[in-house]
Amino acid sequence: MRLIYAMLLGFILDLIFGDPHGLIHPVQIIGWFIDKLKKGMQHMIYGCSYEEVREKEIERKAGVEKTAGFFLMFFIVAGTFAVVYGILYVANLIHPVLRFCLETFFIYQILATKSLKTESMKVYKKLKEGDLIGARKEVSYLVGRDTENLDESEVAKADVETIAENTADGVIAPMLFIAIGGAPLGFAYKAVNTLDSMVAYKNEELINIGFFSAKMDDICNFIPARFAAVMLMIASLILRFDFKGAVKIFKRDRFAHLSPNSAQTEAVAAGALQIQLGGTHNYFGKAVVKPTIGDDIRPVEYEDIKRTNQLLYVSAVLSMAVCCLITFLIYVQLF
Repeated sequence: MRLIYAMLLGFILDLIFGDPHGLIHPVQIIGWFIDKLKKGMQHMIYGCSYEEVREKEIERKAGVEKTAGFFLMFFIVAGTFAVVYGILYVANLIHPVLRFCLETFFIYQILATKSLKTESMKVYKKLKEGDLIGARKEVSYLVGRDTENLDESEVAKADVETIAENTADGVIAPMLFIAIGGAPLGFAYKAVNTLDSMVAYKNEELINIGFFSAKMDDICNFIPARFAAVMLMIASLILRFDFKGAVKIFKRDRFAHLSPNSAQTEAVAAGALQIQLGGTHNYFGKAVVKPTIGDDIRPVEYEDIKRTNQLLYVSAVLSMAVCCLITFLIYVQLF
């Protein structure tokens, strides 16, 4: 039962304060370890850095890189869980109230509801002011695609896609893992998510070493992405958006993405707002063809950023209620 109170309080703190400025976020620490361990493994395999491997045209060892990538993923995820569990265990030995306070703070840091809204609304503000160059710069911090040539509608679309996708893996998925295993499992999920964002790219350097990180991210997000989609559909009904459209596009386009999970929430957002997302984008100067999501009923506008954030907040509140119920049911079964 204590976990339910920690979840609720951590969620409220996140809604009020967002990411704490001036503090080193645990995800930054995880990211530092990922980078150091990745470079260390590359050096262990080849006796030099990846840059030197390219310069010397050393033959790549795909199988060895994949094996190293598995241990990279395992050490980071298991290590993150163990460290957080250990901190809370020691805190509980000192006093249960200390453990509760720490777990509440950890949950607050795991969730990203307000920070997602804050960062996405920076793009909204620039577009509303007519500052397209500024909007392109702001959205470049949120997406991996090239943004320098995007028009106003494309910038807004990129921002909407970011909110819709991160509603699942930045907010609702962590809630589910916290509900099942508290802050340790929540941070383990964030470690998987961070690995995915740092090494799970199909480029020359990372295609092998990031293989297992990408697969683990797909596995961990399989159920949460679909749960998030359902929460977004209910949110669209509450907000009086196009609920029927959300259901229709979800059924039709939920797999219209290179990832098995990303289009789940994007499809709901596209249907609810009667817009089209996805399509071909440029990454590092190269066009990557992607299927479209939704129907092109009207152009994407900057007000859609605000509407998608409304979907984010309502679905987050709904999800927290369900997660508290899940935790309660687990508690009843165990005790």
